[in-house]
Amino acid sequence: MSEINVKDTFKLGFGLMRLPHLKDGSNDMPQICEMVDRFIAAGGTYFDTAYVYDDGRSEDAVRKAITERYPRESFTVCTKMNSWLGGPTEEETKRQLEISLKRTGLEYFDYYLLHAVQTNNRALYDEYGLWDFVRKKKEKGVLRHIGFSFHADPVTLDQILTEHPEVDFVQLQINYADWQNPDVASSENYEVARRHGVPIVVMEPVKGGKLANPIEPVKQILSQADPGASFASWAIRYAASMEGILTVLSGMSTLAQMDDNLSYMRDFKPLTEAEQEVIKRAQTALVMDQSIPCTACRYCVDGCPMNIPIPGIFSVKNGQTRHCASPSEDYALLTKNTGKVSDCIACGQCEGACPQRLPVISLLKECAQAFETNR
Repeated sequence: MSEINVKDTFKLGFGLMRLPHLKDGSNDMPQICEMVDRFIAAGGTYFDTAYVYDDGRSEDAVRKAITERYPRESFTVCTKMNSWLGGPTEEETKRQLEISLKRTGLEYFDYYLLHAVQTNNRALYDEYGLWDFVRKKKEKGVLRHIGFSFHADPVTLDQILTEHPEVDFVQLQINYADWQNPDVASSENYEVARRHGVPIVVMEPVKGGKLANPIEPVKQILSQADPGASFASWAIRYAASMEGILTVLSGMSTLAQMDDNLSYMRDFKPLTEAEQEVIKRAQTALVMDQSIPCTACRYCVDGCPMNIPIPGIFSVKNGQTRHCASPSEDYALLTKNTGKVSDCIACGQCEGACPQRLPVISLLKECAQAFETNR
């Protein structure tokens, strides 16, 4: 049984995956610091980053905006160790912890995850002895709580939690769009974690922003129910209303997003029965959505040998599906200095890395037909 008590915890976590940048690509530290200040002033403490986020700039932002500006007892930090097929060696993977500590300027992490455990990389975490590695680091006080983020089926989740009772928490993708999605298995994975008594950190509550700006039928349903509520508020409150939730991560990129989230999470109230019925109607409307369910995590981009900006291309294609003005021009601008969809060599790296388990290769072929035919 986990030692973490989820009762009375501030249910909003600050996800540092999509931080604002300046034109030169560096962190917009003044805005990030202001976002951190507002989050902590409202009672927030949980900051989520990862070794691979933004080529290390996310962890650097932790040091500059949090570690160097606030007393250690006033915040908690979660970061992650990542390994994948064809990726870092065992030694390189284990060294990530040391590098993360240096980047963040911390002596220990409050929460530490084995990152993005899936069926295709699970064996590596066993082969490299990473479960024992993090357990021993916890015994030494370098890590306070250990867990893993998960993108696979409920049978695999049950196996891992059974084999590793030392796990303190698990990070799952939970949102109302994916609750009954068989490719994500949100509801089934949630139930598995609850049976094991493991606290849950929620990732992708707004599905990479898709539920912050949903399709028109969903907008109409939510707006009619509460004209003053943001679309993101419905999604985040939906996840935070569940039992056993430690925190719900929101990857905030602007002060406006921070202020909106804090407006309803500072004094959080779970969804009422009437509001739950509104969500059910929104879920029904989403069944008709034909857009590509990419969350723009960019895990597929780093290893692409042809340097194809896959999430951006899917976003353009979704814009075409939703009748935007000139998706072909957007596509041409996006791929001006990168690989194009027709450059795809079908190596499969992207599909192995995709947490949503999308058929990326076939989707790229559809995009090629849409944007490159007769060009």
